[in-house]
Amino acid sequence: MKIIKRNGSEVTFDLDKIVNAIKAANAEVPTEEQLTEREVMFASLNVEDACKVAGHTVTVEEVQDLVEDQLMALDRFTVARKYIIYRYLQNQRRQKNTTDDKILSLIESNNEEVKQENSNKNPTVVSVQRDYMAGEVSKDLAMRELLPEEVVDAHNEGIIHFHDADYYAQHMHNCDLVNLEDMLQNGTVISGTMIEKPHSFSTACNIATQIIAQVASCQYGGQSISLAHLAPFVDVSRKKIRRAVYAEMEAIDAHPGEEKINAIVEKRLRNEVARGVQTIQYQVVTLMTTNGQAPFITVFMYLNEAKDEQEKADLALVIEEMLKQRYQGVKNEAGVWITPAFPKLIYVLEDDNVTEDSKYFYLTKLAAKCTAKRMVPDYISEKKMREYKLSKGETEGNGDVYTCMGCRSFLTPDRSGNGYDNVANAGNWEPGKPKYYGRFNQGVVTINLPDVALSAQGDMDEFWKIFDERLELCHRALRCRHDRLVGTTSDAAPILWQYGALARLKKGEKIDKLLYGGYSTISLGYAGLYECVKAMTGHSHTDPEATDFALSVMQHMNDKCAEWKAAENIDYSLYGTPLESTTYKFAKCLQRRFGIIKGITDKGYITNSYHVHVTEEIDAFTKLAFESRFQRLSPGGAISYVEVPNMQDNLEAVIKVMQFIYDNIMYAELNTKSDYCQVCGYDGEIQVVEDDGKLVWECPSCHNRDQSKMNVARRTCGYIGTQYWNQGRTQEIKDRVLHL
Repeated sequence: MKIIKRNGSEVTFDLDKIVNAIKAANAEVPTEEQLTEREVMFASLNVEDACKVAGHTVTVEEVQDLVEDQLMALDRFTVARKYIIYRYLQNQRRQKNTTDDKILSLIESNNEEVKQENSNKNPTVVSVQRDYMAGEVSKDLAMRELLPEEVVDAHNEGIIHFHDADYYAQHMHNCDLVNLEDMLQNGTVISGTMIEKPHSFSTACNIATQIIAQVASCQYGGQSISLAHLAPFVDVSRKKIRRAVYAEMEAIDAHPGEEKINAIVEKRLRNEVARGVQTIQYQVVTLMTTNGQAPFITVFMYLNEAKDEQEKADLALVIEEMLKQRYQGVKNEAGVWITPAFPKLIYVLEDDNVTEDSKYFYLTKLAAKCTAKRMVPDYISEKKMREYKLSKGETEGNGDVYTCMGCRSFLTPDRSGNGYDNVANAGNWEPGKPKYYGRFNQGVVTINLPDVALSAQGDMDEFWKIFDERLELCHRALRCRHDRLVGTTSDAAPILWQYGALARLKKGEKIDKLLYGGYSTISLGYAGLYECVKAMTGHSHTDPEATDFALSVMQHMNDKCAEWKAAENIDYSLYGTPLESTTYKFAKCLQRRFGIIKGITDKGYITNSYHVHVTEEIDAFTKLAFESRFQRLSPGGAISYVEVPNMQDNLEAVIKVMQFIYDNIMYAELNTKSDYCQVCGYDGEIQVVEDDGKLVWECPSCHNRDQSKMNVARRTCGYIGTQYWNQGRTQEIKDRVLHL
């Protein structure tokens, strides 16, 4: 059994240290108030037992809390008081400088908490360590000097989570919807070099990957681009290739006829499209940005985004190639085809691709095949999105369809009615057309809903009172994020603010006008709706007796966002937080504050957003239909999923799920498994097993447990992660039941 020390390193549990700590406090009190030797050992063994059943690797702080509990249970209050005083004094000494210890443990790869913070970062790589080191210093500065004490305390207690505190000191924001069309059609500047409009599809793809890398280095969240912005360059290449073919035929005095020439042109064009798509796929996978990981990029595939039928056919050609190459995967160091984490793909289900007799159904079948093997693409329903996302003047069913800014964060609809009067000076602004590309999210603060419920102790009036207090605390924390961006000049990130990714502002111009009026959003995140409802009603939110309460919780958060928005002209939006490391942190904090409560705090994780609990038996269609009601109440971003077995031999069922998504829910995905053991070549499902109180990944064939010698791909928070998850997320993955 292991425990996590204060500097984040993991060590073997040592019972003698607990015995000695109790004896030290015991020696400080009169003999008649001391514990007997038997009581010392009894208390110590009880602490050890509690650590074994905690469901996660406990921290030193948790162990010390358990010691206090045992001393109190034995009515040895004087000893307990001495122990508490000792803890306090030691803590005061440590407060002088804890950052150095954390950084040193990082360099030696001993910091378990930071090592497992991001499942797509390998903590042994120096660039990742450098980012984490800078993050620790930045976070320390933010927590000590920049953020209000009440926000810091609430964050540390797990009452709220102030996301990405390690980037807060800098004037950086969360995620973007990149205006790739403007940058490609009207030119941009990268690292001081003018990049003009490309003259071929392959060049456009190469420039796009350079833009992606530059954008990723200037913000800390996800970014999205649309293949529709690359599609016009297919015809540019077609015409260029046709001219070349004519010239070749003329040079050899050949006259094969138009039909033959067209065949030659289209064959060469397909080869160029394949090269361009390969550039995007391989460069995204192999690029490493300043934060030590591949760019967190989403690629949007929406046929009806094309401007005319020819462009739509060309876009279909690009989508087809993107799906084919993603289905193939990429080769790992052993030369085996595996599933890459990025780019994330989103495929829009629409009238002309969702039924067997529709023109582009062949793309949907290819998407289903790719999903069954590689877990992407994810699916947006054009039908449901047009019902939900209504810009000013639009009616239900005639709204807008656009991609999220990463894994799930969605912009609010354009409430200006005029594309915000082109406040960003975009080169592709169209008066009266809703504006989405070039907009962004300012940041996220998440409320821990189970903590609200458990603090209320079953009293409904107290629940709503505490809920409002916590929401107001989140509001103040979100204002910190907003105010940190106010006054930022365009020079802070030229690719974003000056050269078209988000705007074309002047040098030295402040970005303030982009922070108000709905041009950008700011997100109130929430987590653990299931546990919250369970604590207040005794039922899962899928139970009809509890569903209305769950919906009222969601509506209340939406009402608060609307209230803040009306008062401040800032687009607060409710966001189903994609908890990764925070699911573990929140669970540990709940256990520390309220103890182990069956069905609520007895696991090393809490449920993401509004999701049905991962252990709950429910079929795929019922789950999606149920969660669609909550997804609509999460306009700032949310995604639903169904957990499925290997579906490569049952693509008809995959398509049935996709068609159900089209009719019932705006944004959803299918989770399968895609693993490979580099030691023995096993390509089935890598298992999670327990080893001395810790969950580890193990090949069921050769029992390899070396994370560096396996490729594990699981969807965790809307995007695909690899095997570097923390204990809470690993337990959540282990607990998942199938929905199909």
